[in-house]
This record gives sequence, C-alpha cells and structure tokens, in this order.
Amino acid sequence: MSLIKTKPALSCLALLLLLAAVSSADVLRITVDDAIQPVTAEYIGRALALAAANHDQAVVIEINTPGGLVESTREIIDKIVASSVPVIVYVTPAGSRAGSAGIFILEAADVAAMAPGTNAGAAHPVTLFGKPDETMMNKIENDAAALMRSVAAKRGRNVELAESAVRESKSFTEQEALDKKLIDYVAPSEQDLFRQMNGKSFKRFDGTAVTLNLAGQPVRNYQMTLKEQILSYIMDPNITLIILLIGALCLYVEFNHPGAVVPGTIGVIFIVLAAFALHLLPIRFAALAMILVAFALFIAEAKFPSHGILTAGGIVLLTLGGLLLVDAPIPEMRVHLLTALAVSIPFGIITAFLMGIAVRARRHKIVTGKQGLIGEIGIAQTMLAPAGKVFVHGELWDAVSTTIPVPAGEQILVRQVDGLTLRVDPVAAKRTVMA
Repeated sequence: MSLIKTKPALSCLALLLLLAAVSSADVLRITVDDAIQPVTAEYIGRALALAAANHDQAVVIEINTPGGLVESTREIIDKIVASSVPVIVYVTPAGSRAGSAGIFILEAADVAAMAPGTNAGAAHPVTLFGKPDETMMNKIENDAAALMRSVAAKRGRNVELAESAVRESKSFTEQEALDKKLIDYVAPSEQDLFRQMNGKSFKRFDGTAVTLNLAGQPVRNYQMTLKEQILSYIMDPNITLIILLIGALCLYVEFNHPGAVVPGTIGVIFIVLAAFALHLLPIRFAALAMILVAFALFIAEAKFPSHGILTAGGIVLLTLGGLLLVDAPIPEMRVHLLTALAVSIPFGIITAFLMGIAVRARRHKIVTGKQGLIGEIGIAQTMLAPAGKVFVHGELWDAVSTTIPVPAGEQILVRQVDGLTLRVDPVAAKRTVMA
C-alpha cells in the first residue's frame, strides 16, 4: 500500500519540478542593427535553434535596419514561422526603423512591438541602376505584396495597410502602426513590453493560442560568433571593394618580386576574403569585367606612354565598376561614390607608377656580370695584334681585337664576352665608321 501511495506522490513531484523548470525558462535576446543579409539570417536561425533546445519562453529580436536582401528576408521569415519558441520583434531604441525588409520581419513575428520615436515601412522593391520592364517589375512587386499579405493575415494584422507599405512605399510611426493594427504594442522599454503582454494571449502561425508571462523573467543576450562578426564586417560592400583592390595590389607586387612571400600571402588572403563576401552578395559580373579592364588599362599605361590618358580611363572604369559591383536594394548595401573614388584614384596612380618602374627596369641596360661589360670603354694595356691585355671596369682582361691592331694606351670598346676573353674594337675606329 505504501508503494502505491508513493508513486502518485513522485509523479506529482516530477510534474511540479517540470512546471518550475518551464516557469523559470529564460528569454533569449538578439540584436539586429544592420542591413538584412545572409549572415543576419544565419545569426537569427542559430538563436532560434538554441532557444528551442533550451526550451526558452520566448526570443526577442531587437531590430534596427534600413532593409536588405529579399532572399535573406524570406529565409528569416521561414525560420520565425517554423520556430517552436514564440518570437517577439521589437523595433528599438528610439530613432530606429524597420525599413523595407525590416517590416516583413516585424509583421512575421508572433508579437510585433515598437518603441516611441521609431518607424516601419517603405518596403517597395527597388533596383540599383535602371528599371526592369513593366512586366518584370509587376512580378517582383506582386511577389513581395503576396508575401506581406501572407504573414500579416496569419498574424491577424491589417493586411491592406501592410500591403500598402509594399505597393505604395508607405511608412508608419509607432503610433500609426498601433492604431491601424500593424503591430501589437508600443513600449518604451523591454520590461514595459513584457508587463503589457502579461496574461494576454496571441495566436501563433499554426493557430494555437499562447499566453506569456515574461515580466521579471531573466533575459539572456545572444551574440554573433566571431565568424559571423567578421563576415558581417567584410560583407559591407565598401569594405569588400577595399579588400579586393588591396589583394590585387599585393599580388602584383609579388609577381614583380618573386620570392618576397609576404605580399603574395597577404594578397591571396585578401582575394579569398573578397571572393567569399562577393559570393554572398548580389554582384554584377559586368562590373567585375569593368574592374579587370581597368587593370588592363593601368598595365597599358606603363608600356605605352599615353600621357596619363590610359590611367584616367582605368580610374573611371574602376570607379564605375566599384559603384555597380553590388546590386543591392538599399543604399546602405551599395558601394558609396566617395569610397569608389577614394580607392580608385590612389590605386590607379600607384599601380601605373609601379608598373612603369618595373617596365623601365626590364628595359634598362644590364650593368652587372658579363652582359654588363658589353658596350663598356676600356684601355689597351698592351698591343692588341690581335690578342693582348685590356683594362676594363678596374680589372685586367685578355682581349682580342676584332678588326685592326690596337696600340697600347688606346681606348677600346667591348663588343662581346667569350668566356674570360673580351672581343673589342678601337674606339677611334668606331668613330671613323660612324662618321
């Protein structure tokens, strides 16, 4: 009988311990304060997976973004929708925004909130240079609008107004978004947001109702890994362009000074880093071609004197290639004009200068070894009839006159080096022939 009574007691104790563990689960906080790109999607995905593994109560994504890449945005939305842990997207601090791609992520969240002094919207798809034909533009716009309708409808938010952020590029303040049911809360702080949420249920993407009580719960910060921080830094197109050109310059130095090792090593590392970043960014291959042609013009300047015209052309192409390199939807993910000019002009001048030095060095007369003796003037120490001794470069050499006998003391010109014997002509004879 005692055993029978003990089993229910143990079951109750286990249930109480389980409930205590669930109630004490943490809230995981991540911060997105940059453009939306592949590294952002990886960071959010890793955080959601960790929160699910730890059975956290919720994940808070504090966001401040001008927008970003469509594919990365879709990937983030898919991960938020599939998350077993409720996701709260909070636009904060004051002055922040959920622009373009940011409002898609905001509307996809289980709970959408904004701090006072923030805004969200302006999500119309754009292109970098030029405009696609009307049919293609309609396809892009309709696709983005359908995505917005899908996430907003499932979360019970204002579908028509959310769609207007895509089709009409509308942007909303935090109070406008709250009044028109684009978001759920306006809160000046995270803890205030948690207090407002206490006891209020919301529907998840699968239709289940959930109630969270997060006030006073511990909040853990989740940071990017070192790899993600480095990738996030080098995926700034301005940094990528600088890394690419530094790598190219280092490789050029290595090719002209074989065995230097250090420039070649640095060049390879920088080129690989730039290639990795460009692989993740939406690049234009025509822009890469322009950069390669710019290098060709710098090389041509060193070989064909054009009084700087080829260098100027190379700088123009390098600048345009840099500006067109990344086909991003927002200015924050494009190469700035100031960066392109600040990199292209010095790079063009330095490259043309170094190549000019290298070409001139190759054309310059050799002044060392046997080849360095050819064309030198010396003095006949003995009568050359035809063999004898001559004094050249501070050294005494065996010599043979190739034409007429040369008296001792006469100047001679070295024509050829044959082993340890010089073949020479008298300087006077040379002058007579030339006259």
